[in-house]
Amino acid sequence: MNTLRQYYRPLARHATRALPAQRRLLASDAPTLYTATATTQGPRGGNINGSEGFQAAYVMPKALGGPGGERKTNPEELLAAGYSNCFQVAMNLAAISLKRRLPGGCQVKAAVELLGSIKEMDMGFRVGLEVRAKGMGKGELEEVVEKAREICPYYRAMHGQVETNIKVLSD
Repeated sequence: MNTLRQYYRPLARHATRALPAQRRLLASDAPTLYTATATTQGPRGGNINGSEGFQAAYVMPKALGGPGGERKTNPEELLAAGYSNCFQVAMNLAAISLKRRLPGGCQVKAAVELLGSIKEMDMGFRVGLEVRAKGMGKGELEEVVEKAREICPYYRAMHGQVETNIKVLSD
């Protein structure tokens, strides 16, 4: 728990400020907070190397006619991982700004569906997020999720472009 507090403390300083109802971040004017890079070599069967030491082999999933493979990934899985993590961080920041506390077992599960036709080269995504928090009332959790939508860069970038359904579960 101490480790989490240390991680979120620098972010929390910024979260305590009230956010306007509709934020309009202009990328051309905004200061860069962090830049991540990744280099991919080979289509749907190569390697990815990230700027912070991330390395992965990737392969076409079995569901798309590829070989699949243990300890290999694909772009859809990477998008799901990034989205779920980013939304989790946004929820923590939202909870702080709402003077709430998320339980330690809070989790966000993302499902990214590849839609369309590969043959016609017309594809897109649909995203489902499942938010679960043991020990927090559903109403409180929904309030945190609603605020997280305003904060999460993934949600904001995809809003209006990618159908995103969020299911809130409280145990």
